[in-house]
Amino acid sequence: MNSSDSHRFDPPGKVAAQGWIEVVCGSMFSGKTEELLRRIKRAHLARQTVLLFKPRVDSRYDAVKVVSHEGLNADAFPVATASAMLERAAQVPLATVIAIDEVQFFDDAIVDAAQSLAGRGLRVIAAGLDQDSRGRPFGPVPALMAVAEYVTKLHAVCARCGAPGTRSQRLVAAEGQLFVGGFADYEARCRACFVPHVDG
Repeated sequence: MNSSDSHRFDPPGKVAAQGWIEVVCGSMFSGKTEELLRRIKRAHLARQTVLLFKPRVDSRYDAVKVVSHEGLNADAFPVATASAMLERAAQVPLATVIAIDEVQFFDDAIVDAAQSLAGRGLRVIAAGLDQDSRGRPFGPVPALMAVAEYVTKLHAVCARCGAPGTRSQRLVAAEGQLFVGGFADYEARCRACFVPHVDG
């Protein structure tokens, strides 16, 4: 199921024996983390046990919380690898929802980990950038989108012209794909206003 940022996704009923994967993706400042936290809040209201994970490399706003650019936050487990996430999840057998923020910072093993969790009957929610600052597919996100039952692609607002922002414009001269930044380092751009970042 595909939906735009004009439609909110709410899964059908409680987590059943059959699990699934949800992906929330888009550019910087499109509201991905806010949407992830909204879904987590609804799961808590449904009295489901939720485990929230974040990549250890992302400590922009807090080392042990997922924090949106707007300041919304929730306690999380920072992990360096997909296997570390699986190990932690195994310690909480009553968990029915696994949420992962900034999933693009994990390696490809996160796809198999999400598949394994969903195969065990858990609801897996992964949020992250679908494109990097060069406008290319970012890390494991495309593969997660391919195997997910539900995909929600959100749009920001282009900082130049106000059109739907679908790309993340890097504003600093840092090299490499995995550069963690915020308002001072990136802005949302539409296709027409976007200039792909070139290393070097």
